[in-house]
Amino acid sequence: MATTKRAEADACSLLDADHRNVKKLFKAYEELTSSRAASASQKKRELAKEICMELTVHAQIEEEIFYPALREAIKDTDLLDEAEVEHASAKDLIAQIQEATDTDDKFDAKVTVLGEYIDHHVKEERNEIFVKARAARRLDLVAMRAQLEGRKEELMAEMAGATAP
Repeated sequence: MATTKRAEADACSLLDADHRNVKKLFKAYEELTSSRAASASQKKRELAKEICMELTVHAQIEEEIFYPALREAIKDTDLLDEAEVEHASAKDLIAQIQEATDTDDKFDAKVTVLGEYIDHHVKEERNEIFVKARAARRLDLVAMRAQLEGRKEELMAEMAGATAP
Protein backbone atom coordinates (compact mmCIF):
# COMPACT_ATOMS: atom_id res chain seq x y z
CA MET A 1 0.00 0.00 0.00
CA ALA A 2 1.52 3.28 -1.09
CA THR A 3 1.63 6.13 1.37
CA THR A 4 2.54 9.71 0.77
CA LYS A 5 5.16 10.97 3.15
CA ARG A 6 6.13 14.59 3.31
CA ALA A 7 9.79 15.27 2.84
CA GLU A 8 11.68 15.64 6.08
CA ALA A 9 12.04 19.25 7.18
CA ASP A 10 15.38 20.52 5.94
CA ALA A 11 17.33 23.76 5.59
CA CYS A 12 15.42 24.68 2.43
CA SER A 13 12.03 24.24 4.11
CA LEU A 14 13.16 26.45 7.02
CA LEU A 15 14.36 29.17 4.65
CA ASP A 16 11.16 28.90 2.62
CA ALA A 17 9.06 29.27 5.79
CA ASP A 18 10.94 32.54 6.35
CA HIS A 19 10.05 33.55 2.79
CA ARG A 20 6.35 32.89 3.36
CA ASN A 21 6.37 34.76 6.67
CA VAL A 22 7.97 37.88 5.21
CA LYS A 23 5.59 37.75 2.22
CA LYS A 24 2.69 37.99 4.70
CA LEU A 25 4.35 41.01 6.32
CA PHE A 26 4.74 42.72 2.94
CA LYS A 27 1.05 42.04 2.16
CA ALA A 28 0.01 43.51 5.51
CA TYR A 29 2.16 46.57 4.79
CA GLU A 30 0.62 46.95 1.34
CA GLU A 31 -2.87 46.87 2.83
CA LEU A 32 -1.91 49.69 5.20
CA THR A 33 -0.64 51.92 2.39
CA SER A 34 -4.21 52.61 1.28
CA SER A 35 -5.44 53.28 4.81
CA ARG A 36 -6.23 56.84 5.84
CA ALA A 37 -6.41 55.91 9.53
CA ALA A 38 -4.22 57.98 11.82
CA SER A 39 -2.68 54.82 13.26
CA ALA A 40 -1.65 53.48 9.82
CA SER A 41 1.61 55.41 9.73
CA GLN A 42 2.79 53.97 13.05
CA LYS A 43 1.66 50.47 12.07
CA LYS A 44 3.53 50.76 8.77
CA ARG A 45 6.69 51.80 10.60
CA GLU A 46 6.37 48.82 12.97
CA LEU A 47 5.77 46.41 10.08
CA ALA A 48 8.69 47.85 8.12
CA LYS A 49 10.90 47.39 11.19
CA GLU A 50 9.78 43.77 11.52
CA ILE A 51 10.31 43.13 7.79
CA CYS A 52 13.82 44.58 7.99
CA MET A 53 14.70 42.49 11.05
CA GLU A 54 13.37 39.27 9.52
CA LEU A 55 15.22 39.87 6.25
CA THR A 56 18.46 40.88 7.96
CA VAL A 57 18.52 37.70 10.05
CA HIS A 58 17.47 35.55 7.09
CA ALA A 59 20.20 36.96 4.85
CA GLN A 60 22.80 36.52 7.57
CA ILE A 61 22.04 32.84 8.20
CA GLU A 62 22.07 32.19 4.46
CA GLU A 63 25.41 33.98 4.06
CA GLU A 64 27.04 32.40 7.13
CA ILE A 65 25.79 28.83 6.79
CA PHE A 66 23.70 27.93 3.73
CA TYR A 67 25.59 29.58 0.86
CA PRO A 68 29.12 28.54 1.97
CA ALA A 69 28.02 24.90 2.36
CA LEU A 70 26.29 25.00 -0.99
CA ARG A 71 29.37 26.54 -2.66
CA GLU A 72 31.38 23.52 -1.55
CA ALA A 73 28.75 21.02 -2.69
CA ILE A 74 27.86 22.22 -6.21
CA LYS A 75 29.90 23.13 -9.27
CA ASP A 76 27.86 26.01 -10.70
CA THR A 77 28.01 28.84 -8.19
CA ASP A 78 26.78 31.64 -10.48
CA LEU A 79 23.36 31.49 -8.80
CA LEU A 80 24.98 31.99 -5.41
CA ASP A 81 26.93 34.96 -6.72
CA GLU A 82 23.65 36.48 -7.95
CA ALA A 83 21.95 35.73 -4.64
CA GLU A 84 24.69 37.52 -2.74
CA VAL A 85 24.42 40.56 -5.02
CA GLU A 86 20.65 40.53 -4.44
CA HIS A 87 21.31 40.42 -0.70
CA ALA A 88 23.56 43.48 -1.01
CA SER A 89 20.83 45.41 -2.84
CA ALA A 90 18.26 44.39 -0.26
CA LYS A 91 20.59 45.40 2.59
CA ASP A 92 21.01 48.84 1.03
CA LEU A 93 17.23 49.35 0.92
CA ILE A 94 16.86 47.96 4.43
CA ALA A 95 19.38 50.52 5.68
CA GLN A 96 17.47 53.34 3.93
CA ILE A 97 14.18 52.17 5.46
CA GLN A 98 15.70 51.87 8.93
CA GLU A 99 17.29 55.33 8.70
CA ALA A 100 14.11 57.06 7.51
CA THR A 101 12.67 59.50 10.01
CA ASP A 102 9.10 59.47 8.76
CA THR A 103 6.84 57.36 6.57
CA ASP A 104 6.50 59.56 3.49
CA ASP A 105 5.78 58.43 -0.08
CA LYS A 106 9.42 57.45 -0.61
CA PHE A 107 9.24 55.26 2.50
CA ASP A 108 6.34 53.31 1.00
CA ALA A 109 8.16 53.09 -2.32
CA LYS A 110 11.29 51.71 -0.66
CA VAL A 111 9.32 49.04 1.20
CA THR A 112 7.45 48.17 -2.02
CA VAL A 113 10.67 47.87 -4.04
CA LEU A 114 12.26 45.80 -1.27
CA GLY A 115 9.26 43.46 -1.51
CA GLU A 116 9.74 43.18 -5.27
CA TYR A 117 13.45 42.40 -4.83
CA ILE A 118 12.59 39.74 -2.28
CA ASP A 119 9.91 38.19 -4.53
CA HIS A 120 12.48 37.84 -7.32
CA HIS A 121 15.09 36.43 -4.93
CA VAL A 122 12.63 33.93 -3.45
CA LYS A 123 11.63 32.63 -6.90
CA GLU A 124 15.28 31.98 -7.78
CA GLU A 125 15.93 30.26 -4.48
CA ARG A 126 12.83 28.05 -4.70
CA ASN A 127 13.16 27.16 -8.37
CA GLU A 128 16.91 26.90 -8.73
CA ILE A 129 19.03 27.12 -5.58
CA PHE A 130 16.90 24.84 -3.38
CA VAL A 131 16.62 22.32 -6.22
CA LYS A 132 20.42 22.19 -6.53
CA ALA A 133 20.85 22.03 -2.76
CA ARG A 134 18.47 19.08 -2.43
CA ALA A 135 20.19 17.30 -5.31
CA ALA A 136 23.67 17.76 -3.80
CA ARG A 137 24.66 14.47 -2.21
CA ARG A 138 27.30 15.97 0.05
CA LEU A 139 24.90 18.27 1.90
CA ASP A 140 23.08 17.19 5.04
CA LEU A 141 20.22 19.67 4.80
CA VAL A 142 18.40 18.18 7.80
CA ALA A 143 21.40 18.79 10.07
CA MET A 144 21.88 22.20 8.48
CA ARG A 145 18.31 23.11 9.42
CA ALA A 146 19.16 22.70 13.10
CA GLN A 147 22.27 24.83 12.61
CA LEU A 148 20.25 27.55 10.82
CA GLU A 149 17.55 27.49 13.51
CA GLY A 150 20.11 27.87 16.29
CA ARG A 151 21.86 30.78 14.60
CA LYS A 152 18.55 32.43 13.75
CA GLU A 153 17.49 32.27 17.42
CA GLU A 154 20.81 33.84 18.48
CA LEU A 155 20.49 36.68 15.98
CA MET A 156 16.84 37.37 16.82
CA ALA A 157 17.72 37.55 20.51
CA GLU A 158 20.61 39.92 19.75
CA MET A 159 18.36 42.17 17.66
CA ALA A 160 15.60 42.13 20.27
CA GLY A 161 18.16 43.12 22.89
CA ALA A 162 19.55 45.87 20.69
CA THR A 163 16.11 47.41 20.17
CA ALA A 164 14.92 47.14 23.76
CA PRO A 165 14.43 50.51 25.49
